[in-house]
This record gives sequence, C-alpha cells and structure tokens, in this order.
Amino acid sequence: MGHINGSRSASVSILFSDRGIPDGFRFMNGYGSHTFKLVNAKGEAVYCKFHYKTDQGIKNLTVEEADRLVVKDPDYATRDLFQAIAKKNFPSWTMYIQVMTFEQAEKCPINPFDLTKVWPHSQYPLIRVGKFVLNRNPENYFAEVEQIAFDPSNMPPGIEPSPDKMLQVSANVKLKGRLFSYPDTHRYRLGPNYLHIPVNSPRSANACHYQRDGPMCMFAHPSHMPNYYPNSFTPPQDIPQHKESTFISSGDVDRHDSSVEDNVSQVMRLGTGSKAKITLANILNWNCSVLTTESKYFFSPN
Repeated sequence: MGHINGSRSASVSILFSDRGIPDGFRFMNGYGSHTFKLVNAKGEAVYCKFHYKTDQGIKNLTVEEADRLVVKDPDYATRDLFQAIAKKNFPSWTMYIQVMTFEQAEKCPINPFDLTKVWPHSQYPLIRVGKFVLNRNPENYFAEVEQIAFDPSNMPPGIEPSPDKMLQVSANVKLKGRLFSYPDTHRYRLGPNYLHIPVNSPRSANACHYQRDGPMCMFAHPSHMPNYYPNSFTPPQDIPQHKESTFISSGDVDRHDSSVEDNVSQVMRLGTGSKAKITLANILNWNCSVLTTESKYFFSPN
C-alpha cells in the first residue's frame, strides 16, 4: 500500500473493514467530521460534532459484490435511493450532536480539531436533535443535483467554524482550508454567479454580495455602483447580530509536529477477532491486486 500517514490510519482501516463499502446511500451514516462551534443568543459558544445515523440500519457490500456492481450496474446506489423515494419509502436519518466546552478542549487528551480523531462517546455523549427525511426526488436532475454547490462556509446563524486546520486557510499555502476551497471550486465549476442558481439561492432572499457580472449574471446591478467593501455609497453591509462570536486566545505560537501524535489507539479499538481478520484479508487482497497490475505494467513484453 506504500506509506500511509499515521493520521490516516483510522480512515484506511475503516475503508478496508466490512463497513468500507455501503450498500447504497440509504444504509450508511453521515458525519460532519470537522469540529464546529454552536453559539447561543448570548454569544456563548461550545465546540460540537454532527452525526447522522441512518434509520434504515447499516448495510454493506462485500468486495466481490462491489466489483460486480461497478461493472454491471454503476448507478446501483443512485437508483436505489430514487426508487425508494418514488415508492414513498422515505429514507431518514436521526441527527445527533456531541458537545465539548472550551475548558474541556483545553484538557482533551486528543486534538479536538483533528478530523481523523473520534471524540469518545463516553465523555461526550450523543445528544439527539431531530431527524431529516428525504421525501422528494428532483424533477430536473441537472438543475437540482448537478448544479448544487455544497459549501461549509454557508453557515446559518449559530453555527461557526472551529480552529480545525482543514476548515481554515493554513499558513501553508498548499493547504487551503475547505471554507475557501469549496466556494472557489464552485466558482470554477459553475461560474462566479453560482449563488444565483435557484438550487443554491436562499429561499426568502436574494444572494446579496458584491460579486458582479460574469457568466450567467441573473440580476441587474448598476455598473456605476462600487463592487467593493467598505465603500461610501450603499449596502450590502454587515449585519452586526450575525457576526462571529468572540473568544479569548492565549498561549505560545509555535510549529507543531503532528507526526508524534497517537494515531494508533483509536484504530486498535475499531475491531478485533473476526472483524480484524476481514480488514486484514481485504488489505492483503488489495495489495496483491496492485502488485499484479504493476507487474503486468512493468514487465509486459510490449
């Protein structure tokens, strides 16, 4: 498999486990992965993680089943979801959050902003919030699915990013956090006015910003008005009640070597006995297939 960064050991172990290939979208959980902040009306904040547990139960494919489907039926998962909704067998997920105070984060034995780490449920139990249900199929797949632009920087009031380095823009220019890279990708893929596309627009208001002109410009902005902020003319302007929460920061600023962190303990708890054997077998089978492919490539007489 080559070299695997220690922080990726958990995700790779899950990928090669018996839960590595979900049997369609209905039978898998969803996770926010990143650490976010929840802020109440008083400006008091806590860190949180989002969990979405499938109400259909977990169901997975074997490697052999997945190999067959990827060749004979690559749309298997999409069609399964579409047909279930069409039959009014609406799939649902129960939403939970985990909460960690700033004080707890200071004493946490793991990095609470490392998206490869799991917050122990015994210390930070799941809190049920509600559920969401998929109860309608798209009427126009291109307009409502192909053009949709998911973006973690689109946050409703009360939800904010944490210092998670995969969200924030790092000092290392090679690591542009997702708060920046996702909307930048959409500007490239869908155009600079992608927020005006109906599936990406607010339901109760127009997208109100200083982007102007460019392909697919759908609203007439007077050309004599400034397209920068701040300016001495007219809004859009910041709404004070929706600004980010404030927090106190202290400590030394230094470079941190993440390679010395414990990236093994949580992985060891993922599975033992028969589950560990399945994971090991999948890894060995994958390695053998890669070696066979590379051997054919390097030693082919042609």
